[in-house]
Amino acid sequence: MSRLLLVEDDAMLAEALSLALRGLGHEVAVATTGEQALESLVERREAADLVLLDVMLPGVDGFEVCRRIRSGDTVPVILLTARGDAVDIVVGLECGADDYVVKPVEPRVLDARIKAVLRRAVPAQPSRQHVHTLGDLELDTVAMVVTRNGEELNLTSTEIRLLIEFAEHAGQVLSRQALLKRVWDYGFSGDSRLVDAAVARLRAKIEPEPTNPVLLRTVRGFGYRLVKP
Repeated sequence: MSRLLLVEDDAMLAEALSLALRGLGHEVAVATTGEQALESLVERREAADLVLLDVMLPGVDGFEVCRRIRSGDTVPVILLTARGDAVDIVVGLECGADDYVVKPVEPRVLDARIKAVLRRAVPAQPSRQHVHTLGDLELDTVAMVVTRNGEELNLTSTEIRLLIEFAEHAGQVLSRQALLKRVWDYGFSGDSRLVDAAVARLRAKIEPEPTNPVLLRTVRGFGYRLVKP
C-alpha cells in the first residue's frame, strides 16, 4: 500500500479522488493548502511515498511547494493541473515534478501514472558494470547514488535512472521517445517535454556549465547523447 499526500483545495474533488484512490489500494492523506503540505512534509517530516500536487492553490501555489520539496527531498511529485497549457507544464517540470496530469482525470488513469512513477523510485536492476565513471562523477547503479569527488549529489530517482540510461548507452543518440519508454515506462503517447525538462534539471546538477554541456549533448531534432570525458 503506497502512502499518498493529496494537495487539493477543492474539497469535493479532494474527497472524490481520495475515496477512489483508497479503493484502488492507496493510503491517502489530504492537505488543502500549500502551507499544510509543507508543514507535513518539511516541518513534521511525515512520510509519503508520492505527492499529488494541485498547481492552483491559495497562498503558496503548487510550483513553489514543489520547489521547496525538491530543495531537500526526493519524494516523487505528480502535478495536477486544470489546464494543459504548455508553459504551466514546463514550469512545473522544471520545478522538479516527476510527472503531471490534466484534470479532470479518471482515477484508474491517475492510478496507472502513480504506479509508473513509484516504479521509477525502486532501484533499477544492476547491469554487469554497476559503477560508471563520468569525469569527476561516479554513478553507482546498485546504490542509486551519484557522487562528485566523494560527495553525494541530490538527484531524484528519475534523474538517476535517466543518467543510468545515458551511461549504459554512452556515445549513442537516445531519442526522446526511447527515453520515455525506458525511464518513464510510457509508450508513444508520452509527452516529450518530460524528457527535456528532466535533462535540463540533470544538467543543472552534473554539468559545470549547464548552458554549455560537455556530458549530455543535444542532438537537434532527435534526442540526446552522453559523451564521456
